[in-house]
Amino acid sequence: MQNETVAIIGPQLSVTAHLVSHIANELHVPLLSCAATDPALSSLQYRFFVRTTQSDLFQMAAIADIIEYYEWRNVIAVFVDDDHGRNGISVLGDKLEESRAKISYKAPMRPGATRNEITNLLVKVDLMDSRIFVLHTYPDWGLEVLDVAENLGMLGSGYVWIVTDWLSTVLDTYSPVSSNVIANVQGVVTLRMHTPDSKQKTNLVTGWSNLTSRKASNSPFGLSTYGLYAYDTVWLLAHAIDKFFSQGGNISFSKDSRLAQLGLGGGKLPFDALSIFNGGELLLKSISEVNMTGVTGPIKFTSDGYLNHPAYQVINVVGNGYRRIGYWSNYSGLSIVPPEILYRKPPNRSSSTQQLHDVIWPGQTTQKPRGWVFPNNGRELRIGVPNRVVYREFVSLVQGPDTFGGYCIDVFTAALNFLPYALPYKLIPFGDGHNNPKVSDLISQVSAGVYDAAVGDFAITTNRTRMVDFTQPYIESGLVVVAPVRKRNPNEWAFLRPFTPMMWCVTGIFFLVVGVVVWILEHRINDDFRGPPKRQIVTVLWFSFSTLFFSHRERTLSTLGRVVLFIWLFIVLILTSSYTASLTSILTVEQLSSPVKGIDSLISTGDPIGYQRGSFAENYLSEELSIPKSRLVPLNSADDYAKALKDGPKKGGVAAVIDEHAYMELFLSTQCEFSIVGSEFSKMGWGFVSFYSII
Repeated sequence: MQNETVAIIGPQLSVTAHLVSHIANELHVPLLSCAATDPALSSLQYRFFVRTTQSDLFQMAAIADIIEYYEWRNVIAVFVDDDHGRNGISVLGDKLEESRAKISYKAPMRPGATRNEITNLLVKVDLMDSRIFVLHTYPDWGLEVLDVAENLGMLGSGYVWIVTDWLSTVLDTYSPVSSNVIANVQGVVTLRMHTPDSKQKTNLVTGWSNLTSRKASNSPFGLSTYGLYAYDTVWLLAHAIDKFFSQGGNISFSKDSRLAQLGLGGGKLPFDALSIFNGGELLLKSISEVNMTGVTGPIKFTSDGYLNHPAYQVINVVGNGYRRIGYWSNYSGLSIVPPEILYRKPPNRSSSTQQLHDVIWPGQTTQKPRGWVFPNNGRELRIGVPNRVVYREFVSLVQGPDTFGGYCIDVFTAALNFLPYALPYKLIPFGDGHNNPKVSDLISQVSAGVYDAAVGDFAITTNRTRMVDFTQPYIESGLVVVAPVRKRNPNEWAFLRPFTPMMWCVTGIFFLVVGVVVWILEHRINDDFRGPPKRQIVTVLWFSFSTLFFSHRERTLSTLGRVVLFIWLFIVLILTSSYTASLTSILTVEQLSSPVKGIDSLISTGDPIGYQRGSFAENYLSEELSIPKSRLVPLNSADDYAKALKDGPKKGGVAAVIDEHAYMELFLSTQCEFSIVGSEFSKMGWGFVSFYSII
């Protein structure tokens, strides 16, 4: 930089790029890096930093999508403890959270870790439950980690190793790879930056192969994707400088007073010899506007400073080489179709379109590893169980501090009997035993790691699924309204109850209208409908109502008259059948009625509403149905339900109780004065809060 530099290509390490970027910013010299992938390096922080390769931001997104595709929930991250490693794993954690997965343990290695240190680290993580390992480091240390893992048996059946693109760089650069190295990476999944095939790329790779084979015939040096990006970086800078001059730019420098003062301090670094490049802003703008096609494909920068359309190949190391099992792009996710083909179609990231070819995992198996085992530290699973004081038929503390019974516990025990292995666990009561525990608090503690799982009568709601996983529902349930009902006894006017007053009026009007229509169609040709006006009116009325019993004597002669009469008689048949059925039911079946007809009528009354203390019903009613909390009355037991319903709103009780259907069925089995009114207004089920899907 003492020689009046206008642009810098490099460095190869992200750690070094952090340092050089500060200097480049101060001197207004664009820094083009084709190897620094640290996602913390960005044009937002370092204005003159230009990344001409893919950022680890996208590589970690690809790994997170692979983990989501195989439905794993916990991974262990092994990484080098520097800016490059820490920042990459931090992004991976953020991406995993988006798919409800997480890094269960971070295992950092100090730069230059010895083999003994690596061994101790891997022995430690092997004691844990997760068998999904993400390895993010540099080639030399990465190969050492995999060699140690192989010796420890951690590359056998049941393990999954996903490593970043350093491994594909090794495979491409040192081809063929030595037998010792290839033996240590069998079944490993790695990524490679995707560069579409082209004649330009083929010519470069062929020329490079010829060149290196002549210079080093014993060990030819291959060209990795980083080499392709380095080649394009040189051409990109050449295009930018050409545009720089065409826009009137010129090479000139000026002294920086701040750097000059640092140089007067007498340090080892000659800061006073450094100069600011006056055309740096224009050259940086020319670089960002480059739009060309290189050996890596189309080269164009987004507004965030990333290369457009980042994509990776997903590679599985098998035998003496490797096989490509698919692609990843931020445009369409995982696919077995090259990204450049998918770019011609609308983007589609739905789970149904995500696809990879079969993987041969460590241990030479194609069966997807489960991803976890019981930890070898001898710890039992801590399973929280709500210590209920009401509806103990579902779950209850029967005796001792940790002995539970009830329907939910029976279902859990029956499910465990199907497991092909023993499951060490301990049931831990949650709650004081005097009030119903708040289920949301128990679920939050599972999410926080206080408990490994939870068993009980847990309704599966949207808010809860954002925190934890649930098993498949083992019982259907939903919120219902229970209100007092009273018996309606039949009386002398019971024959009018099958139809409403409006129905009676409409039916009578139709009788008259049909009679008038038939008279209009028949009176000119039919003597039965002729005569004095009084006789015709009587005839119309008698004809209309006699059709109710199909006993009309007047014949119809016109075609239209017969059609009208046929349709009317069919309607009369339906009316009489319906009336007869309804009246029979009224006279023979006990009739119950309630002023509350359902959730809508209950909301409109403004009366108090009861709910089970600790249930999710409180939040649902107040947040989803916008019922004021002042109207909601918490109730602790079935006796409280009955008393509040009997007292009613006028005596300090409630108009109705809202609770889950399963609870209400149990409550109504002993309380005949109340009944479910309306229908379920929320559909859900009960499930257990799962731990790695073991339940």
